[in-house]
Amino acid sequence: MKRIFITGASSGIGLATAKLLAERGDEVWGTSRDIARIPQLPRMHAVRLDLSDNVSLGESFRAALREAGHFDVVINNAGDIGYFGPTESLSIETLYAQFQTVVFAHIELCRLALASMRAHGSGRVINVTSLAARLPVPFMGPYNAAKAAMASFTMSMQVELEGSEIRVIDVQPGDIHDTKLHDAIANTSMGDWPHAARMECVWRVADRNIKAAPKPELVARQIAQLIDSRNPPARVTVGGFFQAVVAPFIFRFLPQRVRIWGLKNHYRLGH
Repeated sequence: MKRIFITGASSGIGLATAKLLAERGDEVWGTSRDIARIPQLPRMHAVRLDLSDNVSLGESFRAALREAGHFDVVINNAGDIGYFGPTESLSIETLYAQFQTVVFAHIELCRLALASMRAHGSGRVINVTSLAARLPVPFMGPYNAAKAAMASFTMSMQVELEGSEIRVIDVQPGDIHDTKLHDAIANTSMGDWPHAARMECVWRVADRNIKAAPKPELVARQIAQLIDSRNPPARVTVGGFFQAVVAPFIFRFLPQRVRIWGLKNHYRLGH
C-alpha cells in the first residue's frame, strides 16, 4: 500500500489514475479546485487545491501531508490547455496563467515533495507533461511551451537526484480521449483572426485524433506500473502506437526544418 498525492484528480488522467490507485488499495489524496467533483471512494481523500495560488497550494499540501504522515509518491498531473489561438493574439496574462498552473505550481509541489521525501528517506515524483513538449500542436503555443518547460525541469531534477532514493519520472501522454482540447476550442472564436482557416485545419485533425485516441485509463495503468517498478525509466511516452513509438523515434533524428515540415503536413497546413 502506497500513500499517494495527485493533482487534478477530478477529471481526465488524474481522475482515472486516482480511481485505479484507490481501488487497488493505495491511500490517495486527490486534489481539485472543487472537491465535490472527486469521487467518494474508500481510501480516497479529497483535497481542495488551487494551482493559481502558490501560498494556499503549499498550505493544502502540508495539511494533506500531516494527515498522511508521508507520501511515497507525488503525481503532478493537473493543467488545462486554456488557450487555442495564434501567438500574436496571446495576452501576457493568458501566458502567465498557463505557466502558473502547468509549471510554477508544480515546481512548488516538487519542492515541497522533495523536502518531505528527503526527511522520509525515499520517494517517487511523477510529472505528467505531454508529447506536445517534443511535438508541439499549432496554435497551442502556451501549452506546448509550458509542458516543455516542465519536462526540462524534470530532467534537471533527475540529474540532481541521481544516486538518491528519490526517483523522478516524466510521463508524456500523446493524444488521449479527453475533453480538455474540446473545452479550449469551444471557448475560442476562430472567425476573428486571419488564421481562422488554418486553425480550422488543426482543429479538424486534432478532433479526429482525440476521438480515436486511447482513454485516460491507459495512462493510469502506466503510472501504476511506474509506481510499482523497482527501476522505472526516466521518461515514458504513452498513447497510440504511432504517437507513442513511431513519431518520437523518427523526429529524434530529423533536423528542425524537417520536423516543422512534418508537423505542418500532419495538421494539413500545407494544403
